[in-house]
Amino acid sequence: MSREIMAFTLYSREGCHLCEDMMRELSALQRDQAFTVHIVDIDTDPDLQARYDRKVPVLAHGDVELTYYFLDEALFLDYLKR
Repeated sequence: MSREIMAFTLYSREGCHLCEDMMRELSALQRDQAFTVHIVDIDTDPDLQARYDRKVPVLAHGDVELTYYFLDEALFLDYLKR
């Protein structure tokens, strides 16, 4: 039985070094794990900007916000096993 590939959203903004760091870490994990990441620039949507302005980066799976600012690798890998 095949598992569906999990799709995550990375709420980010241009020029955010923490956002770049988190995406780099996620990309490294993709070498061994099957998941996708869709990057959303919060500054293109006033509602997202109001919600996440000082929280970025935010990694989410649907409505579940997993981590802010830094990737919690252990939590993320555990979440992938669900």
